[in-house]
Amino acid sequence: MNDIVRFATVRPTRSMNLLSHREMESLMDSHPQTQRLFRECALAVLNAGSEEDDPELLLNKFKNFRIELKPQSRGLKLEVHNAPASAFVDGTMIRGIQDQLFDVLRDIVFFQSKLGQEGRFDLQTAEGICDTVFRILRNASVVKTEHMPNLVVCWGGHSIDRLEYEYSKKVGYQMGLRGLDVATGCGIGAMKGPMKGAAVGHGKQQIKNGRYIGITEPGIIASESPNPIVNELVILPDIEKRLEAFVRLAHNIIVFPGGAGTAEEVMYLLGILMHPKNADTELSLVFAAPEEKPDYFAELDSFIRAALGEEASRYYTIVSGQPAQVARLAKQGVENVARRRRRLHESYAYNWQLHIPEELQHPFHPDHQNMAGLQLHKAQPGHRLVASLRSAFSGIVAGNVKAFGIEQIRRHGPYQLSGDPAIMAAMDRLLRSFVRDGRMKLKGEYKPCYELAL
Repeated sequence: MNDIVRFATVRPTRSMNLLSHREMESLMDSHPQTQRLFRECALAVLNAGSEEDDPELLLNKFKNFRIELKPQSRGLKLEVHNAPASAFVDGTMIRGIQDQLFDVLRDIVFFQSKLGQEGRFDLQTAEGICDTVFRILRNASVVKTEHMPNLVVCWGGHSIDRLEYEYSKKVGYQMGLRGLDVATGCGIGAMKGPMKGAAVGHGKQQIKNGRYIGITEPGIIASESPNPIVNELVILPDIEKRLEAFVRLAHNIIVFPGGAGTAEEVMYLLGILMHPKNADTELSLVFAAPEEKPDYFAELDSFIRAALGEEASRYYTIVSGQPAQVARLAKQGVENVARRRRRLHESYAYNWQLHIPEELQHPFHPDHQNMAGLQLHKAQPGHRLVASLRSAFSGIVAGNVKAFGIEQIRRHGPYQLSGDPAIMAAMDRLLRSFVRDGRMKLKGEYKPCYELAL
């Protein structure tokens, strides 16, 4: 078949290019589950550029795909069998995809060998999790101590229309003109647009070392393959560590329209900003949408106020249109962070001072029992309620696009969510607006993976 390359070999050029024999042996001895995860994530990288958002379809289409590690005295080699032809030009793997393939090896197999065989990471305590996230990012050379603050994290959906995509690209262009780098979830849509715009803006300003950081996790990479602009890819072990990586690295955050995944990210950040220990935190948050389509943030703002109270709305600014104004706010936010960290002698590269509640750090397992047991009521501190809301949206994302969640729904039917009537009614309106506007899936008719007790 001409859409498959039968066999190819590649060597590392950036990640994993200097390993000892013992380190290579530890990679070869990785657990079968780790090998399966590596195969799935590697296939997602090789399938970059696809707009398919169903990981099961991808695995079935390339069911004969194999990737094998071949340690040699002069270094590691990968043998790739039956890979997507789109990853190659005239039989040679595209350099950016080759680099990302070894990024996957570094973050999946290498990390798991350190965790499982050597027990080097503490994932039971808040301090241990924070240290783990830092060490994964440092190992990926993403933490740049020599850089002044200039990293803007952009969140938003992969299932957006052309108007919203072009808007995110215009904002990215204005950020690039102002010398700002971009980190996103690495996929398409609102994750690709800001990077593509920033690349053009950097080009106009003759900035040759622009950074386009893609931060993802194994459960979602197959449905959000890295876009072609990503030049630094990091795969964190789970969604919670992925989100922590974003906020620890960010000097400013912009949110574009999305769906349940974007709502989850917003709830996560509000859960941090609303915590009393972060009362003096300097991290600005901007919601940005095209002037012609303000509905997403109008609905999200309405939900936040209904569920969390009017006070929660002070943590973000909503901007319609005005790409240059969004970029100016981002630049201002970055400069505010720089001044504060300089005054307090804090790290420019990593936000160690940010307190992340443990309920936002430990993985939420979205099975039916855990989803039904979420405490979605107002008789608790706001930062705890918002953490539960984050878990609810995380489960909906899993039911929509993650292999585990899709299988759960297939076996046991929709997730059941219940809570305060006002919160449930507000969530129902929000989720219905996502379905109405086609924000849950890229293709096909959407069948809800959840039921709300109203």
